[in-house]
Amino acid sequence: MAWVLKMDEAIESGLVHDFDSSLSGIGQELGSGAYSMSDVLALPIFKQEDSNLPQEDESKHPPFQYVLYAATSPAVKLHDETLTYLNQGQSYEVRMLDNRKIGDLPEISGKMVKSIVRVVFHDRRLQYTEHQQLEGWKWNRPGDRLLDLDIPMSVGIIDPRTNPAQLNTIEFLWDPAKRTSAFIQVHCISTEFTPRKHGGEKGVPFRIQIDTFKQNETGEYTDHLHSASCQIKVFKPKGADRKQKTDREKMEKRTPQEKEKYQPSYETTILTECSPWPDNAYVNSSPSTTPAFAPGQVGAYSVPDSNSSSPNHQGEGTPQFAVEQLCPAATIQEAQQWLHKNRFSTYARLFSNFSGSDLLKLTRDDLVQICGSADGIRLFNALKARSVRPRLTIYVCQENQRARNVSQLVGSQDSENGEGDSRAIYVYHAIYLEELTTAELSKKIATIFSISQNQINQVYRQGPTGIHVLVSDQMVHNLQDESCFVISTVKAENTEGYHVILK
Repeated sequence: MAWVLKMDEAIESGLVHDFDSSLSGIGQELGSGAYSMSDVLALPIFKQEDSNLPQEDESKHPPFQYVLYAATSPAVKLHDETLTYLNQGQSYEVRMLDNRKIGDLPEISGKMVKSIVRVVFHDRRLQYTEHQQLEGWKWNRPGDRLLDLDIPMSVGIIDPRTNPAQLNTIEFLWDPAKRTSAFIQVHCISTEFTPRKHGGEKGVPFRIQIDTFKQNETGEYTDHLHSASCQIKVFKPKGADRKQKTDREKMEKRTPQEKEKYQPSYETTILTECSPWPDNAYVNSSPSTTPAFAPGQVGAYSVPDSNSSSPNHQGEGTPQFAVEQLCPAATIQEAQQWLHKNRFSTYARLFSNFSGSDLLKLTRDDLVQICGSADGIRLFNALKARSVRPRLTIYVCQENQRARNVSQLVGSQDSENGEGDSRAIYVYHAIYLEELTTAELSKKIATIFSISQNQINQVYRQGPTGIHVLVSDQMVHNLQDESCFVISTVKAENTEGYHVILK
């Protein structure tokens, strides 16, 4: 019995010793700081639960990446968007990179994609008036573009296109599997859209945005794949370099604690992902639901351009522009619409209570004092608008239409009087020319007869003995004003186009 008690005491003392040592071990681990939550999460039970959570690798991965080879500004705070300075008219490389993982978007492997590059406003306030802002720029810089593609320097760019109606947009195709670099030139500077202030001007920021599309079932590039953009400011030549140097010198003067609040300057600018450019925006006024890839697209602009047949007459299919003088009986709402249509949206709020008669009563000096010299004179001239006579006016009639009218008239006269009547009504269209070029003539003919300008290969004039003389710019320049022509077409050989003959 005594032996049994001794055994019980030994066992009990051993259990107490083991329990004390285990407690001391736990205390040492907690006290020494060796406890790690990762060790706990590594337990099988937590691994099983964690497997249901999305992994980092499964997060959204952009299929493409665009890199602008221009340094970012060092004077940008940590959580702000990067800002890049560009020189006006200088070519900058934008590298188009395929960023897909293996198995991503297999439907575009071995195929082309289309990218649309735009220069747009960064400020929300200017985005609302972008239509008027860009139209004003176009009016003051006739023949210039806001954005151009430097084709000789570009690599891998296929079928580049610039639309004359979309001055801030370029389009091209490219193969993601091959090296692709688009060299772009921005011709508008930031201060052109800033009202002059005392002590100088502060330029507005722009955005470079790239939208990429793949082909749909019908072969059109309308399926959106990716969009990215970056913030830029554009200076006169060499101005971006001086601004970058100034920002760098300012940052060097700051204390180390202040420098920590700012981003470092990087040699290149990576465009960050963004929403696709809206289809109904100013720069893409195509009636289709996605950006149209066609150079002949007509934009819905407010000022007359070469698409219109005359200052007073709009060709078929051309947006209507109110060139007529503001009527004194116009209501306040009609006066507001007139101001918007004629690029005076900036002053619409200022004249929010003015009717047509109120505006017309203002003198030139009144408008200059209210709107400044440039806009005041422009508004005065618009209110007192006179039609500008075109340099050359010609009248054209389609030959098959004329023949049909003659046959109908002769048939009706024969049935009524028993004999023919030489009287006939031929409907002619007026063409008003300003540039006096063959290209302008072809464009106006195509507009009147609702065909594409690309379908017209050559324009000929029928000369003596029925010969066909090729119409040149010099011939158009020497046409007699208000000449009349009958137009016939001849199918061109080996092409789908036609030759137009003026008789």
